[in-house]
Amino acid sequence: MKDFKTAFFFVKLPVAISLLGHGFVRLPKLAVFSEWMVSTMEKSMIPTVLIIPFSYILPIIEAILGILLLIGFKPKYTIYASLALMSILIFGSCSIENWSAIEAQLLHSFYLFGLLLFFEKFKS
Repeated sequence: MKDFKTAFFFVKLPVAISLLGHGFVRLPKLAVFSEWMVSTMEKSMIPTVLIIPFSYILPIIEAILGILLLIGFKPKYTIYASLALMSILIFGSCSIENWSAIEAQLLHSFYLFGLLLFFEKFKS
C-alpha cells in the first residue's frame, strides 16, 4: 500500500479515540467511577478486593492504550494489549450478565482485530 501510514492512522483513529475518551472522562472522577463499578459488580463472582484496584487502573490503561494507538507506538503490541483489555472487560460483563455491554466490547474487539489484520497485511 502506497500511503500506509496515513491510511493506518485514519483506520485506527475511531478505536483510539474511543479508548482515550473512555479513560479521560473517568480520570477526573476516579473515586466516583470506582464506586459505580463496585456497585455494578456486586452480583459478580469476582471478589471486590479485585474490582476496586481494577476500577482505579482501568481508566489509566484505557487512556494509555488510546494514546499509544494514536501515536503509533508499537502498534501490534498495543493492539494485543487492547484486545486483552477487551477480553477482561467481557469476562466482567459476563459475570454480571450485562449482555448489552458485551456487544460494545465485542465490537471494539472485532475492530481491533481488523486493525491488526490491516497492520499485518500492509505494513512495510
